[in-house]
Amino acid sequence: MHRHLLNHVSLTAILLFLASMYIQRRFPFKSVLVWTKRELIFFTVLATIFTILYELIGIKWLQVPLTPVGLIGTAVAFMVGFQNNAAYDRIWEARKIWGGIVNSSRSLIITVKDSFYVHNVEAKKDESAALRAITKRHIAWLTALRYAMRTKKTWEASYESIHAKETFSYNVPEFTTPIKDELKPYLSEEEYAYVMTKDHKPNAIMSLQSKHLRALTDEKIFWDFTLLNLQQILQELTAQQGKAERIKNFPYPKQYGSIGYHFVHIFMWLLPMAIIPAFAGMGVKIADANPFIGEYFVWLNIPFTVIVIWVFNTMLRIGLAGENPFEGSPNDVPISNISRGISRDLLQIIEEDPANIPPPFENVNNIEM
Repeated sequence: MHRHLLNHVSLTAILLFLASMYIQRRFPFKSVLVWTKRELIFFTVLATIFTILYELIGIKWLQVPLTPVGLIGTAVAFMVGFQNNAAYDRIWEARKIWGGIVNSSRSLIITVKDSFYVHNVEAKKDESAALRAITKRHIAWLTALRYAMRTKKTWEASYESIHAKETFSYNVPEFTTPIKDELKPYLSEEEYAYVMTKDHKPNAIMSLQSKHLRALTDEKIFWDFTLLNLQQILQELTAQQGKAERIKNFPYPKQYGSIGYHFVHIFMWLLPMAIIPAFAGMGVKIADANPFIGEYFVWLNIPFTVIVIWVFNTMLRIGLAGENPFEGSPNDVPISNISRGISRDLLQIIEEDPANIPPPFENVNNIEM
């Protein structure tokens, strides 16, 4: 009995090994296999146990008709597909929002740089100081916004739990460096003290920016018409901030996410009981022509069962990974890199000393955050 069981398990292991080698060579999703390797191991063990109970121990009643399970699979596919579409919409909208922030940020600084009304030797120093203050204050706004987007919500996974599920490390700057250390180089002492007392720091910084632009206009350094243009850009930046906060503060409805999760698991437990009898019946027919293949044909259900369950589970995980595009997972919109990239561009526009321009963030394992 034990020797017979060992032969069957060995054959199954060889088939799974050959299938995995073929998949890794022929298909460009090796990283997905690594990402879901724990689930693959569990699915293989699950299908093997059901097969042993049915074929070797003889529990033949451990089966269900294939047609109802197929109908359940169709319903699950629709549910998971809906969830993935909704999650992708959230990710894509978040990326468009930060793309708009990139464009508006460049427009703001370029417009400020070329909009000074007074141009003389004495005013040049004041113009340069004002341009530097506006640019650095805007970088402070970008910094405060990305920190606000990384703030943990109760429905988001924690940084520790995300890392516990991954087999590789990655760098999330907002989780390792306090916001006060990032804001201080870009604000004056008075502005820094004011901003740090506020709960909503991006709004506080935007308010200071608007106040400064109005003061420059009152001093006849800017034209009134220029102030209107700059205020429109600030309004656009504020609107983009509000859109990002809408995604951050409103979770993907959990009734959809939880239902999809439970449906996939119901399908996962029913599928082996439907596929095994089907393969057993096929084996009986094959045995007439080839007794050896017919005897062991039922064990071929294991790789097929694993593949079907893995596809559904991976689609589910992809949807779950995209629900919250700012939480700090490897699949998020890389707002840290986007913000740092904008900051470097703006400082180069105002011809800042390269020694004072912060370097790009380190992307551990080629994962942008």
